[in-house]
Amino acid sequence: MVERMRSHWGGSTDHLYGVLVRELADDWDRGGVVREILRGREDAPAGDMVQLRLLAGIHRIVLRGEAPGLACFYPSVGGTADRYAVWPALEPVLRAHVAELREGLDVAPQTNEVGRSVALLAGLSEAVRRTGLHRVRLLEPGASAGLNLLVDRFRFVGDGWTAGPRDAHLVLEGCEAPGFTPVEVEVVERRGCDLDPFDATTDEGAAHLRSFIWPHMPERDGRLVAALATLRETPVMVDRAGAAGWVRAQLAEPAPEGVLTVVWHSITRQYWPPQEYAAMLDAIEEARVRMPLARVALEDPHPLPTTSTWRPQVELDDEVLGWCTHHGPPLELARR
Repeated sequence: MVERMRSHWGGSTDHLYGVLVRELADDWDRGGVVREILRGREDAPAGDMVQLRLLAGIHRIVLRGEAPGLACFYPSVGGTADRYAVWPALEPVLRAHVAELREGLDVAPQTNEVGRSVALLAGLSEAVRRTGLHRVRLLEPGASAGLNLLVDRFRFVGDGWTAGPRDAHLVLEGCEAPGFTPVEVEVVERRGCDLDPFDATTDEGAAHLRSFIWPHMPERDGRLVAALATLRETPVMVDRAGAAGWVRAQLAEPAPEGVLTVVWHSITRQYWPPQEYAAMLDAIEEARVRMPLARVALEDPHPLPTTSTWRPQVELDDEVLGWCTHHGPPLELARR
């Protein structure tokens, strides 16, 4: 586990987290406080991303304003100090918050990355174009706080095209995809599920989400803050449930006449047990005979390619429409 921590960013120290994972791993090797915090996690599977859970726990303390000596290293709160000098400021924070940081290791990363909504926009546009149904019921398993369900409330700016309301809190610039023609949709229902949903309209909930944003990427934090403002105006229902059973239950409810049901998920396949993912797909296939239905996804290719140039792919049912990054833009459309 400690070597996975040290090499999470390929050993790069170009940003604060690259330095932090190295310092945390070195402290483990010395038998320091990091070993106490991670006790019992030594054999955690790689998919648990223990290192990201620990970094998020530390970030939450910084965002709460309880570690001013450490905050000066965090760009997310305006810090500009030399990241290579971070350890003397970090160690006392770790020692003062051992119990909280250990408890935080139980919380899976939930970035709810709103930049991924550009993939949903692309998939929705194509699904609506093919069916002719502009009214949409949008369902998202693995929704976290449900921010991407607000896709119609965001504004997108691409190469020669725009979409979304002009007065949107969140404006996603740099979407690229020259030649893309977005289609207007009316979301008549939006609902999600998650194993651990929470209310992101509260200060505590907002800080929880922000803690998973890497502090050296303030543009992502800005997107999240804007999306949270949108959520406060348009609340979203997120049920506590597993993906497959929830999707099956939602699809058992008949959709209104003339409404396209879209099941959307992003960067979740790697975290779900294979049987859970397969059961969700089965539920979708079984429901197609009862209603107009599409599955839109942004997921890593499966299995992962052996090259380092792969990107998450935008999928409409089993067709790859294009690609973008794990954080969203730029969008590249597949040639047809």
